[in-house]
Amino acid sequence: MMDLFRFKTSLQPQRRKPFLHRSTDFFKAIVKKYSILFLGFFLSSCVSGEPQIVRNESVGGALGTSYSIIYLADKKLDFQEEIDSVFAAINRSMSTYLTDSDISKINKGDVALVVDTMFQEVFELSKEINKKTEGYFDPTVGTLVNAWGFGPGEQLQMDSTRVDSLMSYVGFDKVQLTPAKTIKKDNPYIHFDFNAIAKGYAIDRLAKLMNDKGIQNYLLEVGGELVAKGENSIKQKPWSVGIDDPQIESGRKSKLLISLKNRALASSGNYRKFRLDSVTGKKYVHTIDPKTGFTKGANTLAANVLAGDCATADAYATAFMAMDLDKTLEFLIQQDGLDAYIIYLDENGKTKEFMTDGFSQTVISLE
Repeated sequence: MMDLFRFKTSLQPQRRKPFLHRSTDFFKAIVKKYSILFLGFFLSSCVSGEPQIVRNESVGGALGTSYSIIYLADKKLDFQEEIDSVFAAINRSMSTYLTDSDISKINKGDVALVVDTMFQEVFELSKEINKKTEGYFDPTVGTLVNAWGFGPGEQLQMDSTRVDSLMSYVGFDKVQLTPAKTIKKDNPYIHFDFNAIAKGYAIDRLAKLMNDKGIQNYLLEVGGELVAKGENSIKQKPWSVGIDDPQIESGRKSKLLISLKNRALASSGNYRKFRLDSVTGKKYVHTIDPKTGFTKGANTLAANVLAGDCATADAYATAFMAMDLDKTLEFLIQQDGLDAYIIYLDENGKTKEFMTDGFSQTVISLE
């Protein structure tokens, strides 16, 4: 524009007016032409320039349950092979239902087996949570799990005498992870059972897979345990998940909805997993109190826990089902980074709820 101005001032006065007339028309034509071009470019940018969001999903069965994995990206992706590999690795390491898994070999008395990194991480986290919960989370309850009929081993006829004898095989202080990465047990009959933490850990491994792939928005679920990162960018809303109503024994109904972002959710309850004695008809719930060796008939119906990782949330949800309710509530008040929603029955059999402040902030709608 400055060059044009200099060019105009160098002309003779008698030609200035005609030139100005012609240059104005010329300039208007140029502006009109490029305005149309710019508008066309702008409109095409709005259509084609917006980042495309593709919902990639993988569903199936693994670890004795179902899974649903949703991950959003700017194109169609397929991580099924890698997902299957994660589940296969978890099974090889920690499945009590596979006779050739590492945990099964250790339970059978293999003292020379060098455990993999996953087993080591789960062992160390279990040790930490076992200490914090004063033994209410204890993966050495494997012998009791089998005896009560909730595991792959032989179910026994249980009474106080049998329980007392089996309790000698329970206690995380009776096992060690050696510097050589082998497992040392004070008693060869001690059986590990990581089922109360392995699902959560599997989801954490899937989350690591997604992070390594550069996925910023995903919702991962395995058997009701979840990890969410980012948001549902297709709907431009946070990921929303439902909390099951523990008093619905058949089918599923959400008690409430919460938004989940960059956190993990794990739930445990006695409302689905139980066994009926074929002779007496008595119901035995799947939660075993590692302090007493008996199945837990407490008034806690369900424990829903939010944490930074799903293995931690999974372990604490189990521990809170084994703890007495008062102890659970006292424990939660003292914790940072751990939130929970506890559904229980009061002394009159009425349904009550306890929710930490952090959990209440995630609630979208109540029943």
